[in-house]
Amino acid sequence: MGKNQETNPSIGKTHFMKIRTAYGTKPVVPFLIICLLGVLQLNQICHAQTLFPANVHRVLFLGNSITYAGTYVTNIEAYYRLQYPNQSIEFINVGLPSETVSGLSEDGHADGKFPRPDLHERLERVLKLTKPDFVFACYGMNDGIYLPLDETRFQKFKDGMNWLHAEVVKLGVPIVHLTPPIYDEQRGNSKGYAAVLDRYSDWLLEQKTVAKWSVIDLHYPMKTYLEAHRKVDAAFGINGFALATDGVHPGEVGHWIMAKSILLGMGDKAVASAPDLAASVESIPNAAQVIKLVAARQSLMKDAWLTATGHKRPGMNVGLPLAEAQTNAAELDAQIRKLLP
Repeated sequence: MGKNQETNPSIGKTHFMKIRTAYGTKPVVPFLIICLLGVLQLNQICHAQTLFPANVHRVLFLGNSITYAGTYVTNIEAYYRLQYPNQSIEFINVGLPSETVSGLSEDGHADGKFPRPDLHERLERVLKLTKPDFVFACYGMNDGIYLPLDETRFQKFKDGMNWLHAEVVKLGVPIVHLTPPIYDEQRGNSKGYAAVLDRYSDWLLEQKTVAKWSVIDLHYPMKTYLEAHRKVDAAFGINGFALATDGVHPGEVGHWIMAKSILLGMGDKAVASAPDLAASVESIPNAAQVIKLVAARQSLMKDAWLTATGHKRPGMNVGLPLAEAQTNAAELDAQIRKLLP
């Protein structure tokens, strides 16, 4: 399951389309104007409604270092604020590097300095302080602790995901589970781990039917994209394309595939052909400035939220006191609102 998920091969590529008409030597300008008006009308229809219910004002992202890096969260917020300016939503990133939902940690993790943090230790505090109206959760990458598939470890992951789901929904808050990004064995050192994340992703996708969970697939769109680009490179004798240089942490292209998959999964079809964030909002005035301000706000607030909610992972940035960070974030929000259409 999951391997036949629709993917968009246009990410990161430029496509040219030749149009033949029966107009001969007649002017084609009117035809082009009609087409342009049709595209604009379609764009307006696609963005006529918001992706989240009207009562959603705080969207929380839970996850590990990939979520903490935050580029996909920033992409989603920037896109949403530019395309849906009439719904005010705060996108909160509380991703914590090294974290698992399985509670597992390999021997000698971080050279023996500390075990992997466990979401069980902090989830209650996070939910209490952030008070989300909607939750996205992206786990799995660390949960098999970079070893081949083992049924005991797999069960720990499933138990953790079931627990997380129950803890969120008992508060009356919707949760969308995200399949984990891919592990690239050509760049990482953990042989067999790509298959582990395939299985974890398949299980999550199965929960859409088995348990009626909301699940959005990030894993297979990333895998399909990586494999397609590697085939192209191989045809030209090139060896080196990667979404994650270390096999784990995606770069900008990988984060855009994640963001795009989430937006598509939430119902935004207008983003389908966009090769990157800039292209997805290129027709909107001041888009570049808004993206920069959103990125600055996300960088400020993720450390403030992590510090305020507390965790047991050493080496993290100490964020500003939450009230001070929120004051600064409000100033950035005011700048963003002035730039919105």
